[in-house]
Amino acid sequence: MAASLEQLRRCHFAVDLGAARTRVFLKGEGVVVDEPSAAAVNTRTGALIAVGTLAEQMTGRTPGYIRVVRPVSGGTVVDIDMAKRMLRHLLGDKVRRALRRKPRLRAAACTPYDADPLAQRATVETLVGVGARRVELVDTLIAAAVGCGLPVERPEASMILVCGAATTQIAVLSLGSIVTAERVPVGGNAIDHSVVSYLRHHHELMLPSQSVRPLHLALRGGDLATGGTGTTEIHGRDVATGLARSVEVDTAGLRGAIDIPLTGVLDGIGKVLRDCPPDLVADLAERGIMMVGGSALTPGLDQMIREATGVPVQVAERPDIASVTGLGAMLDGQVEPVVLDSLSVSA
Repeated sequence: MAASLEQLRRCHFAVDLGAARTRVFLKGEGVVVDEPSAAAVNTRTGALIAVGTLAEQMTGRTPGYIRVVRPVSGGTVVDIDMAKRMLRHLLGDKVRRALRRKPRLRAAACTPYDADPLAQRATVETLVGVGARRVELVDTLIAAAVGCGLPVERPEASMILVCGAATTQIAVLSLGSIVTAERVPVGGNAIDHSVVSYLRHHHELMLPSQSVRPLHLALRGGDLATGGTGTTEIHGRDVATGLARSVEVDTAGLRGAIDIPLTGVLDGIGKVLRDCPPDLVADLAERGIMMVGGSALTPGLDQMIREATGVPVQVAERPDIASVTGLGAMLDGQVEPVVLDSLSVSA
């Protein structure tokens, strides 16, 4: 982070291309875009019909010639051309005109931990496609830690858990750098899939694609704790008849379904802690784990991790925008670089 802070301060805007949402920070303005990373395309003509929230609402409701695509998966651009078109429309004419007036437009972007050169290149090409002349890449873990106020520049441990839609990134940070980290291919989408499978096999109920996330948000955090009891009424479609039906679902069963993908996250946390130096682990026992990312808002997830690891866990104040907020703080010069100069010995 220290090596690129000077370049970041010369950037004009920052982008966090996530699998679920795309967020843009404009220097001096703040977050100007926070929309789903989705685009609706007419397959007959190739024309872009909608992007963002409107495209998300079209999921599962379109005729055969309209397809809703997601050009970003796990924080990596998988369709560069569509990502360019989506980002241009999300920025809008007003923001694009403001950016075009900047001489030698510079941009910053988040990249997942341990992203390969091809994935980094795809992110750079996407931002070049919207007019950037130079693109600075920042690790998502560093940006998210800065965005939620962790003292990453100090010689003490800070542990962060970035819960994305497709992946979960775990890291221990110290002196402005990553000490040890792990990326697990399990995220909010896997939790959603587990809930859908559970309801289908145990209650013969199918959920529309738009209802899974509201299901999680409707639950209280205590319901997903160990030993939590209670039921939740869920509306869906009967698998056999296709008719609308409501069922009372035991929240203990939902917890059991979520436990399956959560095991991968817990394994990743355990690996990071095992690879971490003992002195930093001692810091973590007191400070704990900070959770950020959209999936960190899943009710009771922090308590489940706390019970499984025995380490304090807290959710950031705004976990969903922590990464782009951290990038914005770097652009605005709110982060001081870590200077580790050699000591000179006087005669």
